[in-house]
Amino acid sequence: MNAQHKIKALLDQLNTVIVGKTAQVQDCVACLLAGGHLLIEDVPGVGKTTLAHALSRTFGLQFSRVQFTADLMPSDLTGVSVYERGKEAFVFHPGPVFAQVLLADEINRASPKTQSALLEAMEEKQVSVEGETRALPHPFFVIATQNPHDQLGTFALPESQLDRFLMRISIGYPDRAAERMLLAGADRRDMVDGMLPLLSDDELMQLQREVQAIHTADPLLNYVQDLIAATRSGRWFLQGLSPRAGIALVRAAKAQALISGRDYVAPDDVQAILPQTIAHRLVPVGDAGRGAVEQVRAMVDAVPLP
Repeated sequence: MNAQHKIKALLDQLNTVIVGKTAQVQDCVACLLAGGHLLIEDVPGVGKTTLAHALSRTFGLQFSRVQFTADLMPSDLTGVSVYERGKEAFVFHPGPVFAQVLLADEINRASPKTQSALLEAMEEKQVSVEGETRALPHPFFVIATQNPHDQLGTFALPESQLDRFLMRISIGYPDRAAERMLLAGADRRDMVDGMLPLLSDDELMQLQREVQAIHTADPLLNYVQDLIAATRSGRWFLQGLSPRAGIALVRAAKAQALISGRDYVAPDDVQAILPQTIAHRLVPVGDAGRGAVEQVRAMVDAVPLP
């Protein structure tokens, strides 16, 4: 089965559970194919956790879930050494971060200290515990959900944490037809439990290699640099994108191109994933009167196409 058939099968299976949200599902698949971490931000009850479960099942990945709370400690994520009398030694018991997919549920309800425990894992694919560095499984993804900042008991994610998420998406409320399917249909959790893994680890890594091999022409890279320069101009945002964010943008655009069936990146691919990839890294200038996503779209309209 070639890449297009595999990707179509992934999308079709996910869309049977997450109904009426084909664009958001495609963004999630692009994020994981690009090897990035995913942040899903929305109000409670719209299917954030169900989507994360469905992604891990469909991709055939080992999964662990942590409910982030205000009293969660870093060792609750990374693990701890416990003295075992039979062995007369301390034995390390790995925490839930040692999985291929870590679902960090309601990540912004934990303290900044616990959130920072994820930084090394997300960037270096390893954790340092008690003076020893331990590698994480490969592939390794963090799929985090968070509630809007104006809800009680939330902490704003630090900029360094946000920058490590390749994409931030919002699911939103379903339309009337999709909501009727949810009201009349089977329980979504039961449907997720019945989902079959469609990829092996080798097949996923092959798709990721195909993403890396997607061609980016010089005019396209000029366009990406024009967009990055626009974020740094001071007209739209307080601070511009970092080089790491620019690399992430190209990776996401390559994944979008592969999903669209092309072996090269087109400007449409960049525009399709731009708000999801950069808006969470940017703060609009104070007098804009718009959110970061709207400001990104306004900026795109002002930057000429190649």
